[in-house]
Amino acid sequence: MLRNHLKNVLHLLVLLWVLPVHAGAYEDFFSAVRRDDGGAVLALLQRGFDPNTVDPEGRPGLVIALQEQSFKAAEALMRHPQLDVNRLNQVAESALMMAALRGELEWCQRLVERGAHVNKTGWTPLHYAATSGHVGIIQLLLDRHAFTDARSPNGTTPLMMAARYGSEEATRLLMQAGADPTLRNERELSAADFARSVGRDALAQALERYASDYAARYGTGKR
Repeated sequence: MLRNHLKNVLHLLVLLWVLPVHAGAYEDFFSAVRRDDGGAVLALLQRGFDPNTVDPEGRPGLVIALQEQSFKAAEALMRHPQLDVNRLNQVAESALMMAALRGELEWCQRLVERGAHVNKTGWTPLHYAATSGHVGIIQLLLDRHAFTDARSPNGTTPLMMAARYGSEEATRLLMQAGADPTLRNERELSAADFARSVGRDALAQALERYASDYAARYGTGKR
């Protein structure tokens, strides 16, 4: 009985030692990611820390690193063979979406080569690339068969995002790729409406001409 008692005490002591160490590593990991301390991130990973761990808000380290442009931390994470590049944050954003939004073409290329999903339900990397207006990233995604007319939860398309938030060059690239300008979101707004809402009248007119030609060729609301 004494032996069993001593064994239980030993197990308790081990547990009390391990829990603070794990908690400390958890805090240290996300602190290192945010301050872009690649060496600290790498050291924690080498000690067995899970690279796919999420913070209290549900954000994986790689998504945080690319969102905050902590590229040394992202580099350390990318070296880990068990890294899941498709792990989403609490609002279903991926690392590829963050890199696209930030206009980081090289990181987008690396993520795609690592197996990052170009298409997904809801908001997609192409929506985010269109928002940033980065034509190189848009072309990369299109070359990887991104859905040109992907619909967000409220029906918004990449063309709509480019028309309002991106560049005219990005908008025209999506037009050349065959994006459907006749689609409307839940508020019944088209890509031309998105452009006009921010004073891009010339672009709105170009989108309306494109929509007229598109409707004549394909009809409206092509999926």
